[in-house]
Amino acid sequence: MSVSTGIVEEKLDLLSLTDDEENEDSDYEPGLPELQGVLSKWTNYLHGWQDRYIVLKEGTLSYYKSENDTAFGCRGAVSLSKANVTPHQFDECRFDVSVNDCMWYLRAASEDDRNRWISAIELHRQAESGYGSENNLRRHGSLLSLQSGTSLSTLSASSFKRGRGLKEKLAEMETFRDILCRQIDTLQSYFDTCASAVTHGVVHDLAEEDIGDPDDISDNSSEHPPSHHHPHHFNGPTGTDLASILQQHGGHSVDFKGEAFTFKATTAGIIATLSHCIDLMGQREEAWKKKLDKENERRKKTEEKFKELSAEQMKQPPRLVIGGPDFEEGPHCQIKEDEFYDAVDASLDKLEQKDDEKVRIGLLSQPKISLAPSHRLYDEINKITNEHIARMSDQSSDGDSQWRCIAEDGELKVYTREIEIDGVVVDPLKACHTVKGFTGHEVCHHFWDIDVKMHWDLTLDSTVAVEWPSEDTVILHNVIKRVWPASQRDALFWSHKRHLPGETDETPDRWIVVNYSTKHPKIPDGKYTRVTMNVGMICQTIIEPPSEGEITRDNITCKISYTADVNPGGWVPSSVLRAVYKREYPRFLKTFTEYVRKATANKPIMF
Repeated sequence: MSVSTGIVEEKLDLLSLTDDEENEDSDYEPGLPELQGVLSKWTNYLHGWQDRYIVLKEGTLSYYKSENDTAFGCRGAVSLSKANVTPHQFDECRFDVSVNDCMWYLRAASEDDRNRWISAIELHRQAESGYGSENNLRRHGSLLSLQSGTSLSTLSASSFKRGRGLKEKLAEMETFRDILCRQIDTLQSYFDTCASAVTHGVVHDLAEEDIGDPDDISDNSSEHPPSHHHPHHFNGPTGTDLASILQQHGGHSVDFKGEAFTFKATTAGIIATLSHCIDLMGQREEAWKKKLDKENERRKKTEEKFKELSAEQMKQPPRLVIGGPDFEEGPHCQIKEDEFYDAVDASLDKLEQKDDEKVRIGLLSQPKISLAPSHRLYDEINKITNEHIARMSDQSSDGDSQWRCIAEDGELKVYTREIEIDGVVVDPLKACHTVKGFTGHEVCHHFWDIDVKMHWDLTLDSTVAVEWPSEDTVILHNVIKRVWPASQRDALFWSHKRHLPGETDETPDRWIVVNYSTKHPKIPDGKYTRVTMNVGMICQTIIEPPSEGEITRDNITCKISYTADVNPGGWVPSSVLRAVYKREYPRFLKTFTEYVRKATANKPIMF
């Protein structure tokens, strides 16, 4: 095999890259600081500043209610690619993050903490915007052709993968330089041997019989030891020895033609690589120039649009915006006195309108009659109520294996199933609870009675009786408090209470309350997002007679079975809704039963 062939093969080995090396290079990304911690966030005008768990990661700023809620999904997130971060002029701990019309007001614990957050957000913003980071060059790959006019460029086609570019071409040039150096060393060694032979003048004196076996060199040397009588005697190899050396190396002499081709190919590869690098940089420069031209054009259009909007804004009367913390009551309030008075007066007018609405609907009196069979809701009420009774009586029909326990606290157990209809979460829920100290009649009475509903249901803005079909059935309209950023919701439903006596004297009595969504001409849809529901509560009273004396509340135990199928309407992220359900349903049952305990204490027992 010739020397040129070996060099070319070695060159191919050096230029070829494994997939693992390519993946390692392409996966390299410069790190950006990731921050997470608790900051105060302005929620709304009613609740003001609230502690929230903020996470800065991968160019996105997101927040959670607490660190423990990170598994349930964030409550909000903004991309920092086009965000603006503004430190507050007076508050040393506050800074604002705005993206288009979305504004986050944040406060850190100290000024140093605020500066640390601002610096980290700026780094993420610059990286995401495509300026100021080397990462951007790898992100926008070159559109150059991968095929060049020379064979060496074709061999290096793998270097054009994402993230390689100029660094790969520089490595190829280093490889070509090593190949040239080895060629030079090979030629230099050969020429040194030739020069040594010429210098000693023995090549021309060699006879054919002088060229012997190379293996005889050592024997000849031992038979003719150097003479000590001739101080100027040449101690190098004799003519026979030199002839043998030349004969030995003659079979491995350099292929001048192959070396010439290899040298030309190597230099051509270097030139092609340099040309490609120049083209690559030129095309990238051209791409950045086009991008800059587009940005300048956009900036001009934006400035023109801004001037037009500013001119229109000057013609319009100033509007009062009270969404941020700068417009709340305080020493730095930016609302003028007359505007502040107008805002308070407008709020009072809204409250007065709500009171007038209640008067218009009227507080209807409860009739002392049973539901007539001719009433439009008679069949529906009986059907839905009987379904709840059957469901409670036969728990196995619900398929307990499909229910998942989401809360367990002593005797309280809450189960649910994950069901979505048209992308809306409608997870059915059932709960079982056992409490002492009051009867099932008392529990159902407080759950159904409109006069006490506002006392224990703190999520309501108002509850109004729209119609009293009978003494045990009422149609209610509940307006639920708004939880920002969700829209405000209401519920229109009939509520029916019924006594279920035991089949025998030994069977405990039961009480049931059913709330089921309905429609009414007095309360049309449209003003709020309407919630639909199918809720049932069955309570059973168990009495342990004392050995002597009267029955007290210590002898009474109530078993509560609660089911709820609720469709919140509108659009709310499913992860957020399920997290709210998991937290609110158990808290509702505990709060409600504790309210009944306090409301019935020191009062006669209602059997």
